[in-house]
Amino acid sequence: MEGIILSSILLVVYGLLAVSLAVFTGGIWVLFAIWVSKGRRSTPPPPSLDEWPHVVVQLPLYNEQSVVERLLSAVVALDYPQDRLTIQVLDDSTDDTQQLVARLVWRYRTQGLDIHHIRRPHRRDYKAGALAYGQALTDAPFIAVFDADFIPPADFLRRTIPYFVADERLGILQARWTHLNAEQNLITRTQAMSIDGHFVIEQTARHRGGLLVSFNGTGGIWRRACIEDAGGWQGDTLTEDLDLSYRAQLRGWRFLYIPELAVLAEIPPQVLAFKRQQARWAKGTTQNLRKLFLPLWRNPQLSLLQKCMGTLHLFQYVPHLLLWLLVLLTPAMLLTGQLDKLPLAPLGVVGLGAPLMYAISQYRLYKGWARRLLVLPVLLAAGSGLVVNNGLAVLSALLGKDGEFKRTPKFNRQSWQQSRYALRPDKTLVIECAMLVYTLWGAGLALRLNPGIVPFLLMQAFGLAVVVGYGLMEAWALRQHSTSTTSPKPWRSHPRPEEKKP
Repeated sequence: MEGIILSSILLVVYGLLAVSLAVFTGGIWVLFAIWVSKGRRSTPPPPSLDEWPHVVVQLPLYNEQSVVERLLSAVVALDYPQDRLTIQVLDDSTDDTQQLVARLVWRYRTQGLDIHHIRRPHRRDYKAGALAYGQALTDAPFIAVFDADFIPPADFLRRTIPYFVADERLGILQARWTHLNAEQNLITRTQAMSIDGHFVIEQTARHRGGLLVSFNGTGGIWRRACIEDAGGWQGDTLTEDLDLSYRAQLRGWRFLYIPELAVLAEIPPQVLAFKRQQARWAKGTTQNLRKLFLPLWRNPQLSLLQKCMGTLHLFQYVPHLLLWLLVLLTPAMLLTGQLDKLPLAPLGVVGLGAPLMYAISQYRLYKGWARRLLVLPVLLAAGSGLVVNNGLAVLSALLGKDGEFKRTPKFNRQSWQQSRYALRPDKTLVIECAMLVYTLWGAGLALRLNPGIVPFLLMQAFGLAVVVGYGLMEAWALRQHSTSTTSPKPWRSHPRPEEKKP
């Protein structure tokens, strides 16, 4: 009797996990349908201006010695009236970056630029705190934000500010990210395709479809009044950009996304750096799910579609945890014979939305789009391989655990193995190795009991093998480099500055 009850519970839980994954992946099809109907038209050109308003450009930094000179060189070259432009270098660095920034800022100030090197007495609230600190030092009505790994085009402000002048309720403007180093290695090519899919299909569909849109943290502009009305930058989540942009839109401010305006950015070439970035986004987005779910559904101005798609947006990393649980439960389902009772084939059909989104983004952006699709299997595998990395981050957020803002190291298209910022493997690699072995065992079990589920398990195993394999290769590369130089070992046991509590 007890066995029957446990089997029934297992069947219900497994079914709910599968349905939840289907609902999320179904949301991608909604975005795709919106994009097909509304997403292919061009953004209207901005109106002409006779007088340009004051703009402050904020550059939040934390230990960015490799890229800060490149960043400042691009920002000081912005084509905008010099008497209406202020540049704030918000430097929270704890290494030699601060001395380099001081020299660069002094050089540009002697050239007559209004540029300031701003250092806080603490690093409280991380990037959100730095942006708020800088905002308090200026009365500029418009604030542009660029992270350290971005290179804005010279005409960025002239192509964006007129939209704000023409529409007093426009609070946020976002440009599309493009890539400095997409061809550096397989990891960067994979990420480039994922980013393209997000900006070409997702962001365009959300904006053109009247859905809530997320500011991507950099490569955009805010109206100061919008920031203040929405409650300002807050550091209680690791994705302060998503938090503030949702709060602003819930207050009635409009969002403008311009896919034709591209801003170059560096992609993490190290898989461990990519995993750190993904974990931060996963935890921060899930923190915002907890924070914004009720305000979203209580807002009387939003339609049911806006609320549902907004929820799926905030829910976007939870499927990693659900997929992890699904794989963990599959062997038990096989052994109890319960798997035969679930119609899982439709889940595979619904899951075709993401590959289609990535393929179309390549077709829209590149002449050699067919060649680029060769990395699509690796991208899909990476999504499966991140179930442990992102699942742990999501679980931490759901349990209400505070998180540290761990920066994504940048290398300026140089060999990451030689950089002081290169990351060492962490505990997730061990868990991923164990999960890989478990999944392969489950595939062997399925081969005997239910061959139909074998492709699913082998796909998960392949994804884990890709992530684990790259992690081990990078650990070996760091070890080899450390033995051939006199530099300290990159896997030293004491924490790096960015891993310490503020």
